[in-house]
Amino acid sequence: MLKIAFASNDRARVNLHFGGADSLVVYDVSAGWADLVGVGQFVKADPTGTSIRAGLENTAQDKLAAKLEFLKDCTAVYAANIGASAIRRLMLAGIQPIIVDEGHDIVDLLNEVSLAICCGGLPWVEHAVAKAGSAARVAGAGAVGAGMGERYELITSIGDLPD
Repeated sequence: MLKIAFASNDRARVNLHFGGADSLVVYDVSAGWADLVGVGQFVKADPTGTSIRAGLENTAQDKLAAKLEFLKDCTAVYAANIGASAIRRLMLAGIQPIIVDEGHDIVDLLNEVSLAICCGGLPWVEHAVAKAGSAARVAGAGAVGAGMGERYELITSIGDLPD
């Protein structure tokens, strides 16, 4: 099972910049299933420009510290935008940063991850599955929704795609 996070304030679409996000949602994703397992709420951070933020890493004014702690068990985070400093810190934490178009549907992205777990095609998913072992492929099959009661059945083959 892979934990995947999304910068979203409506749990439906990726619609926030990672650094300024006041909400992150986390799903456990396995072949064919995704369960909502967490929603992190953060103080809204206004962009201040890189020169003003310089030197704030690991201080009380560090707007990323709480997000990185919340995401510590995640494989990846999707956002509408991610600044260079945040990308560096996410990668150092072993979290794959992924920038998608603002408004991208979360269920569509969950389906892409599910399909990649089963069939490959996304190198970061293939790497994470290899690291996690076969548990990532089958952990969610038939399991009762773990988390917060929000569960999606996802595609597991190209044949499952709508015409």
